[in-house]
Amino acid sequence: MTGFTPPVLDVKDLSMHLYTQSGWALALSALAFEIEAGQTFALVGESGCGKSMTALALMQLLPGVAQITHGVVHLKGDDLFQLSERQMQAFRGRRISIIFQEPASSLNPVMRIGDQMLEALRCHQDVPAAKAKARCIEWLERVGLSEPARRFEQYPFEFSGGQLQRVMIAMALVSEPDVLIADEPTTALDVTLQAQVLKLLKDLQAERGMSLMLITHDLAVVKDMAHRVALMYAGEIVELRDAKDFFEAPQHPYSKLLMDSLPDFERRGKDLAAIKGQVPPLTGEFSACRFAPRCPQKMPECESRAVPMFEFKASRLSGVRCLLAQEGGENSTRLTGEAAHRVPQPTTPLSGSPSAKPAQPLSFATQDQGLQVESSLVHAPSHGPVILEVRELHVSYPLAKQWLQAPRAFEAVKGVSFDIEQGKTLALVGESGCGKTSLAKALIQVLGKSADVHGQVRLKGLEVLNQGRQRELQAKREMQIIFQNPFASLNPRMRIIDILEEGMKSLHPEWHRDQRLSDIDVLLDRVGLHKDALRRFPHEFSGGQRQRIAIARALAVKPSLIICDEPTSALDVSIQAQILNLLRELQESLGVSYLLITHNISVVSYLAHEVAVMHEGLLVEHASAVDVLHSPRHPYTQSLLACVPRI
Repeated sequence: MTGFTPPVLDVKDLSMHLYTQSGWALALSALAFEIEAGQTFALVGESGCGKSMTALALMQLLPGVAQITHGVVHLKGDDLFQLSERQMQAFRGRRISIIFQEPASSLNPVMRIGDQMLEALRCHQDVPAAKAKARCIEWLERVGLSEPARRFEQYPFEFSGGQLQRVMIAMALVSEPDVLIADEPTTALDVTLQAQVLKLLKDLQAERGMSLMLITHDLAVVKDMAHRVALMYAGEIVELRDAKDFFEAPQHPYSKLLMDSLPDFERRGKDLAAIKGQVPPLTGEFSACRFAPRCPQKMPECESRAVPMFEFKASRLSGVRCLLAQEGGENSTRLTGEAAHRVPQPTTPLSGSPSAKPAQPLSFATQDQGLQVESSLVHAPSHGPVILEVRELHVSYPLAKQWLQAPRAFEAVKGVSFDIEQGKTLALVGESGCGKTSLAKALIQVLGKSADVHGQVRLKGLEVLNQGRQRELQAKREMQIIFQNPFASLNPRMRIIDILEEGMKSLHPEWHRDQRLSDIDVLLDRVGLHKDALRRFPHEFSGGQRQRIAIARALAVKPSLIICDEPTSALDVSIQAQILNLLRELQESLGVSYLLITHNISVVSYLAHEVAVMHEGLLVEHASAVDVLHSPRHPYTQSLLACVPRI
């Protein structure tokens, strides 16, 4: 470094309290970090630790119950907390932009995608209508959406979860901001599209020097993307270092446990190193290390006095909030102050407190273009009793009138056949839009008249497809689903206890209330939620916490088969380890089977016995997990695995 270059974004001593039913919660505690031009700064940590609240504080989009009590945030010299709401509107989108975690709840359902993008662009730039539309269509194409001109005219409900995430990325980048905050930007994307989007973000940084604040629980993505890493726990940063140093030699006990929580093929059949206990409620007073109750390396003094953050490098903020880090750290300097521990008074708040190589998009011939699917399709041998038999399953959707040219329907699933044995896991992988979720919805019969479904589906020997209401209820007792988007699948007007009891009451009316409540208490503990969650509503939880509720709901009726549609996509690695351990334990003790739909190949490596690869509605490869993951035969499978980021 030849001279000092001021950071693009400079955050100092940021503290924020959140008013809850239990009182004031210290949501953010004296955060301090910097993001330089062209740098990717990763903010990682467990669900509910304050990552998304940090992003909302920087954007001044906090809810009314939140209050920034201390701190300064400079964006290229401008103090964001001193700007009026009208001034901040000029900054949002143009100078600093955000990609939210759940695109389905961030987009207006009654506005076309194109109109929403135009609104975001023309709000900040005086661009002629024709040029603005062309730029929006160009961005839709750059994020990997096929037929971008047609997509421009569509509504959000016409997109899959992964496609909606790409729309959000295009909308955030269309104004070309100085700083982009990406809150789980690739959560809903398969590995090929993830590689494409991450490469796009890297290219933009190289072209424009754009700074990126990446909020994610995917440590493999962090290793591939980030220059700097800040690990958060219970509202404060516990480790802040260069990414290379963080991954080569993590210092904080929490960091080390996270690394040991990652699933892989070598850990199959063994418990992952899930972190015991839960993140402490932020409504209490903290006078000692917040991680101490869960730390395997804690010392007596860890639970008796506060733990400061120590600076290791004079040139930039770096450090580890751990007493063990004091060894050899006599020349360290404290970075934190006492401001974080002040409880706010009801005064006027501050203004604004309301490594895989990147791959190109895959392109393969369809069956009509001569793809010899049968030559690459390898069926895994059957050994145990079969619980689910699927034969020649077809799912097609009628096209709107303006597209009534040949063909008249879009065939999402094209004659798929497979078996799932009792106590086994079949992983279904493939790109977003290949038909995985359509297949799952067809199996549980929720498509109704919106799609034409035909074929044979036998559950424990009984045909369940189009067999009447009684047979459908019988099938639902045995087969449940964990949906990809927990926010959309949980009733926002129901408390969590009612959501968990609903399936029990309708499918098992013979169960007494005491039995139901006892089972619910056990479920909450096993998925890592506090018992006070029962009286709350879905909107009061983070994305990862909502996913745990969805998992508990599926388990509540004790099914024989669970369809897991991206069950860990919204979870951080420590909670993911708990859930994977739970799923494996249930499979071993109860013999429950899983149809695992996911783009997380590490989860597939750990949990799956067989793997089926889907491409454009067809199964192009189906074999044991060992064969598919280590010796893939189909070129699509080979390219898919080549895109997987690894640690």
